[in-house]
Amino acid sequence: MSALAAFLLFLLTGTLVPVNRRFEQTPGGVPIYVVSNGFHTDVVLPLRDAQTGQDWLRTLNQPALTARFARYPYVAFGWGNEGFYLGSMGGKFPGPKAVVGALFPSRTLMHVDFYRAAPDSRARVVPLRISPEQYRRLTAYVQQSFRADSLGGVQLRQPAGYTPEDFFFLGRGRYHALRTCNDWTNQGLRRAGLRAALKAPLAGSVLFQARRAR
Repeated sequence: MSALAAFLLFLLTGTLVPVNRRFEQTPGGVPIYVVSNGFHTDVVLPLRDAQTGQDWLRTLNQPALTARFARYPYVAFGWGNEGFYLGSMGGKFPGPKAVVGALFPSRTLMHVDFYRAAPDSRARVVPLRISPEQYRRLTAYVQQSFRADSLGGVQLRQPAGYTPEDFFFLGRGRYHALRTCNDWTNQGLRRAGLRAALKAPLAGSVLFQARRAR
């Protein structure tokens, strides 16, 4: 019990310990957003970025998506448990099997959501401006989270998501209690050199440190 209590304390206090505490935003840099629905976090990135040449429609290489979303300015990426994601379809809360299954190593999906405009400024949205090099590191992290096929392309899991503007792709890596959707977002910020938490089990953990970026 004492070991479990110490572990839970580490998870919670990890929120308060910053990594990359000297990170400063870049005036005129690439605009990104950390967004949350209260439980889950995504990173929202420019669909195309002139400073780095990153074009997400080209990376996804899905002609149907390119035709539909070429004029959209932003796209969101999230990583999570397959059963939990698919069990949430239709506005439902996943059943007990999906919830329990998410505690143990399990398959993952990448959730891709196209935005008609930048996220509204609100309590669960953190806007940041980052350097082109930081953005390259972040995009590399996101790209590596997709499961590649034999030709190196990403794999669409199914042709529909929660809305007509979001989709699921096969993800790389295993989801479990110590590697959650919020931990994925937090790790991406850390690897890019942005301010992040030492450990971020909850959405609030990610937002807490992101808001303190100078």
